[in-house]
Amino acid sequence: MTRIPFSKDILKIKDIEALANHLGNMLKEEIFFKYKRKGAVIGISGGIDSSVSMALAAKYLGPERVFGVMMPEKDSSPDSESMASKLAKKFGVEAVVENIRPALEGFKCYERRDEAIKRVFPDFNPLTDKSKIGINKTGLDQKLPPVFHLTVIDAAGNQQSRIIPVKEYLQIVSASNLKQRCRMAMVYYYAEKMHYCVIGTANKHEIDQGFFVKFGDGGADFYPQANLYKTQVYQLAAYLGVTQEIIDRTPTTDTYSAEQTQEEFFYQLPFDVMDPMWYGFENGYSTAEVGEVMGMSADEVQVIFDNFARKIKTTDYLRANPYYFPLI
Repeated sequence: MTRIPFSKDILKIKDIEALANHLGNMLKEEIFFKYKRKGAVIGISGGIDSSVSMALAAKYLGPERVFGVMMPEKDSSPDSESMASKLAKKFGVEAVVENIRPALEGFKCYERRDEAIKRVFPDFNPLTDKSKIGINKTGLDQKLPPVFHLTVIDAAGNQQSRIIPVKEYLQIVSASNLKQRCRMAMVYYYAEKMHYCVIGTANKHEIDQGFFVKFGDGGADFYPQANLYKTQVYQLAAYLGVTQEIIDRTPTTDTYSAEQTQEEFFYQLPFDVMDPMWYGFENGYSTAEVGEVMGMSADEVQVIFDNFARKIKTTDYLRANPYYFPLI
């Protein structure tokens, strides 16, 4: 079979209706026949991925069989709940708000995180200052492994960034991951109460590159978008009628108190660049062929390919199922 020539449009979905029907029919098959459940619960955040999952489920299961859960906390953007609520109403999906801040305070999520931040920035005031973690984008150009920086922004808008030591990085991330794990527990509460399944919202990049929390947003019964690149998720969103304000919204982690994009925190590349390059990487296109189309040298493409490979390797444990030890 002749391989398709590499191009920037290689991920354009040719028959979007057929794809939506395929995913929708699989949803029905998995929920109603394999698991014999009555419907689906989705954690909705006003982000593109959860919005597409909800729209897909509403169209193919029927809105009366879909239940949305909005789970804000202290650091959430108000836009998240507002956009999710409006989208649920548009599709006729019942949705509730469960503020998980009290649970996170019980786990000392904010306290543990701020304790680590203060070891890097002793003057950090959690009552007035904001913070976030970001990855060094220039590391791609310099052929360096990712280096994370901690940024704090005071009440006057003054910003400081420092390379974060490993100990503090791990504490901040593990404390922050309590947010995703609390949300997983909440959506499964409703799923079990209603005899529903939980639909995961992760796309191909999140799963393959390890941009998810194990037993957090990585906890679901299935992932309809697991094989869709981010730009394909946007194509499906437009077809399903997701609101334009959500389509136009910059993808964020919505985890840290300071505003932060997914590109800044993890991916290091915009999706319109990363998607075709990831496709080229995993489908065996040469660095020269990819570089010619993307306006890069073969060496520059190789650096990005090596970065992809490193992320896959270092996050293998996230995708691994629990291992059942055999008896002797």
